[in-house]
Amino acid sequence: MSIAVGIDIGGTKIAFGFVDEQGNVIAKGSLKTNLQITPADMLAQVADAVKQLAEQNGLALETLKGVGVGAPGPLNTIKGELTCPPNLKSWWGFPVVEALQAHLPLPIKMENDATAAALAEKWVGAAQDSEHFIFITISTGIGAGIFMHGKLLTGSTGNAGDAGFMIMDQAGTPWEVVASGTAVARQATELLGRDVSSKEAFELAAQGDPQMSELVNRVFKTIGMGCVSLINILDPNKIVIGGGVSQVGEPLFAAVRDYVSKNALNPSGRETAIVPAKLQQDAGLIGAAALIQQAY
Repeated sequence: MSIAVGIDIGGTKIAFGFVDEQGNVIAKGSLKTNLQITPADMLAQVADAVKQLAEQNGLALETLKGVGVGAPGPLNTIKGELTCPPNLKSWWGFPVVEALQAHLPLPIKMENDATAAALAEKWVGAAQDSEHFIFITISTGIGAGIFMHGKLLTGSTGNAGDAGFMIMDQAGTPWEVVASGTAVARQATELLGRDVSSKEAFELAAQGDPQMSELVNRVFKTIGMGCVSLINILDPNKIVIGGGVSQVGEPLFAAVRDYVSKNALNPSGRETAIVPAKLQQDAGLIGAAALIQQAY
């Protein structure tokens, strides 16, 4: 049985685990991302935890196929380093692959986390039937993974798909500043004059609160606008949407489908399938392992 290690680096936690060639998670764990220690020390702790988990599950490290790493961008996959991810400032310029290699002597591949999650959706998720799709994750920010002509489109340095920074107006406002979960919470808090989470904002809108309904409808429209831009540029036959905001469910998908059906340029683009991601909880982990288990 071929087993890969997946490591998903995030600003609040680092998930790790073992995934077999069918995409099943055999065992997993996570550590809180400690920004008070150096990235080298943090990754040494992760490597130790991976070794411990392997031992607990009767897996010999040298029999594992490799280590896949999903990490937030901007990064440089040629150098194997994080360049300047906004939520991990103390990791800027840090050579992740080299640091892990010192502790885990296996083949190591690193890609942007949304790109890795796109590969997972192709492998065992909602895009198994598509050779041309875009995966969009909408949570703290917005990211995308692009799969075209049967392979991942990673770009020259691994940063293809930073869709959250598509400019939405003359003022230079990025897409994620108006349409991410963080953006919803910020705007709802301003409107209601108290702390409001994105979850509460969506709940209030569903209950008919006029201010929240207006905000949420505007956000859904903005998500649709971003999707139309991606459809017009890349001509996918499917868009898969994941991340925390996608949990709102049908109201979001119905609104985005409606906007796309009226505004995409090409008639076939107006019919682009827009579906929820199949992998939610372990998407990052399975995506990271997919970098080893799947050709891309």
